[in-house]
Amino acid sequence: MNKDEKIQLHRKKSVAYSGTNVKICVSHAGLTLGEDGATHQILEDIAMMRAMPEMTVINPCDFNQTKAATIAIADYERPVYLRFGRPVVPVFTNPDQKFEIGKAWTVNEGKDVSIFATGHLVWEAILAGEMLEKEGIDAEIINLHTIKPLDEQAILNSVSKTRCVVTAEEHQLNGGLGDAVCQVLSRRLPAPVEMIGVNNSFGESGTPAELMKKYGLDATNIVKAVKKVIQKKQQVFADYSSVL
Repeated sequence: MNKDEKIQLHRKKSVAYSGTNVKICVSHAGLTLGEDGATHQILEDIAMMRAMPEMTVINPCDFNQTKAATIAIADYERPVYLRFGRPVVPVFTNPDQKFEIGKAWTVNEGKDVSIFATGHLVWEAILAGEMLEKEGIDAEIINLHTIKPLDEQAILNSVSKTRCVVTAEEHQLNGGLGDAVCQVLSRRLPAPVEMIGVNNSFGESGTPAELMKKYGLDATNIVKAVKKVIQKKQQVFADYSSVL
């Protein structure tokens, strides 16, 4: 961490420590910054901001949701970290939506697996859901746009039905959405989990699509993770039945 980065982190910590009504809005998040490469790709920010006491962390999925989130945080009297990317991505949410901080959005109900996605990976999860449907797998897709405070009840309600989970994020696996979901499940409802994210690596230069594919963050890899976690679930039930 260089001198300027240390100064910025100290300022954010000071905002959280004093509970100051400051909104930190950060673009260029994730791998999809593309050609500018690792020095410009933010892949660790969710972990750092989640660890900050009193900080709210929001990661919307498209232009409409980002606009709604920006309006919502303006009236929210506490520190907020709002994360968004730079590239053009599909716009698929309602332009007139009301953004509820800390309240997950169920994109699609399903019974076989819970896919919890955030940011640009929500669209990839939707594409994965369409692919899975053709194979007879009914995926529940939930947009966890607010990573802190996390909508724990939405997670528990979904997993109590599906009994297995895939998380998807454009961020390091360490400290991100997947870790947050696993913390909830380990305390309250243990279940098999597979996580889609960057695995302990910096990014590199390339087009957004090339990077998403190389680092395993696209719909195809979500489908693979779903099939893997369903196998885990089936094995768990088989082991349980053999004990009985």
